Amino acid sequence: MPERLLLARHGQTRWNLEHRLQGQLDSPLTDEGLRQAKAVAERVVGSGVAMVFTSPLGRALQTAVVIAERLGVDVVAVDELADVHQGDMAGLTWDEIDIEHPGARADRAANRYGWAFPGGESYAQARARARRALSACGWASSGVPLLVGHEMIGRMLRAELRGLDGPSALALRHPHDVVFEITNGVERIL
Repeated sequence: MPERLLLARHGQTRWNLEHRLQGQLDSPLTDEGLRQAKAVAERVVGSGVAMVFTSPLGRALQTAVVIAERLGVDVVAVDELADVHQGDMAGLTWDEIDIEHPGARADRAANRYGWAFPGGESYAQARARARRALSACGWASSGVPLLVGHEMIGRMLRAELRGLDGPSALALRHPHDVVFEITNGVERIL
């Protein structure tokens, strides 16, 4: 794993505004999302970023390209950085989920970390992907890697880097325009 890395979330999307689960589906960035991507790019100028690694999903890839172009570095898509696979619930709001999957919200609340989305994965399974992503990004960059991902997989990345347990990982938040710098397990906001 890299000693120091930066972690950013994709810019705001239309589905974020509609409160829809995106998972591994995609929704386009809004104008505000593009502004957020540009703001993140400015925030990381001079931070030593040598390469931008990104989820292959369009919202993260578009954000990563904006950042990488500003920094003059390459972008590499890493499949393991894709968001948590929300299976049959992706694209739905929680109100729609309550209708289409009665009882799912209660089942999820009983074991949020280990519960798997129907047709998808659990946070515990996504954490294993996060671990693989960190390993891949760490050896592939000769300088500071910047990872552009999603809130849910970002929680798992931060948990791995900081040594957090599952419930602590799920309590983390990552707003769209915030960049975390994590150095030897210590996190700060840039």
